Amino acid sequence: MKLSVILLCLALAPGAGAAPSALVIQTDFGTKDGAVAAMKGVAFGIAPQLPIFDLSQENTPYDIWEGAYRLKQTVPYWPAGTVFVSVIDPGVGTARASVVLKTKAGQYFVGPDNGTWTLVAEEGGIEAVRRIDEKANRRPGSEKSYTFHGRDVYVYTGARLAAGLITFEQVGPLLPPEVIRLPYQHAAREGAGVEGAIPVIDFHYGNIWTNISDELFEGLHPRFGQKFLVVIQRDGREIYRGTLPYARTFGDVPVGQPLLYLNSLLNVAFALNQGSFAEKYGLSAGGGWSTHLTPAGP
Repeated sequence: MKLSVILLCLALAPGAGAAPSALVIQTDFGTKDGAVAAMKGVAFGIAPQLPIFDLSQENTPYDIWEGAYRLKQTVPYWPAGTVFVSVIDPGVGTARASVVLKTKAGQYFVGPDNGTWTLVAEEGGIEAVRRIDEKANRRPGSEKSYTFHGRDVYVYTGARLAAGLITFEQVGPLLPPEVIRLPYQHAAREGAGVEGAIPVIDFHYGNIWTNISDELFEGLHPRFGQKFLVVIQRDGREIYRGTLPYARTFGDVPVGQPLLYLNSLLNVAFALNQGSFAEKYGLSAGGGWSTHLTPAGP
């Protein structure tokens, strides 16, 4: 008899019978204080069974472009239904919109509409965008807080959505299916070579990652060992020019020597074997950084 009552209660519970989606969080807060833990506490308090994961909490402060790229780097490996909360929000408390984006792949992205969604919208396609109704989707008692929307609005809304306590329709009013997009150099064939952006640095090692895909690069008919002239610019000003061999992996060249290779996303990248290419040549990444490469010899 007691078992029947328990099963009936479970059946009547909100979201019963459906496993919660994953909640994946990225911020530029770092983990030296309690900000990220506070966000996770809000999510845990809403749904203790909710799987919560870190994307990254160590993004460069205020660097919206870096956050956009980290999402691009990560989201293809998560299933439909996953809810991403991204809080790199230098405009917190201002008029920028707070939204939930649903892609055509069935993933959800919660945070400020400030350019963070540039690449996931481009690659996943936009199914719909809703403005967060903060009267319905804001942590109770936080109405006087203007500088921590990550805790009070975004993770609160994201956790409830992931746990099935609200539907996408209950997030708030429907907006036009568009988001703010950051400008950058799209990868393309250019003359005898290819060009593209430098969206991010593999910061642990100093490798330079581009958005030039293996398919685009293959149009140059590259061969391992072949050399390529690489030019890197920032806002149209040349910062680096050099000739790099195309290699399978770092150890194909001597320690300290440069190479061109395909990174884990199968995009063209530049590196030093056991050294920092970025540090040695004073390079960085972002919307203003671009590169052009052409075959330089056999």
